[in-house]
Amino acid sequence: MTTPFHLAFPVRDVEEARQFYGGILGCPEGRSAATWVDFNLYGHQIVAHLVRGYNAAASHNAVDGDPVPVPHFGAALTVDEFHSLAERLKWTMFFHDPSGNALEFKAMTNPDNLFAKYTVTD
Repeated sequence: MTTPFHLAFPVRDVEEARQFYGGILGCPEGRSAATWVDFNLYGHQIVAHLVRGYNAAASHNAVDGDPVPVPHFGAALTVDEFHSLAERLKWTMFFHDPSGNALEFKAMTNPDNLFAKYTVTD
């Protein structure tokens, strides 16, 4: 097993984040305070921090010919985990949380490719 990562990110509303990350994505909630809340995202700690008036900017970069939102975060899942999440969401696997943060969930048929070194040429 790899070492879990920790990611803190801004949200415009803590309760809204709870509903999205806990309710929709199914991330178990950990510690919390009035202005932040921890979630377990597939074994990694993500922390939603209140930033009043926050809304992520809509910017994109071309990756393999597709417009990918920047910034974004998510998880590289097993194929079964990916399909299970896709069935629950019925959405594209790039989506935004209520604060405009972009998340990506992807399936890896060969998980070793996640950190493979190569250069993409346009």
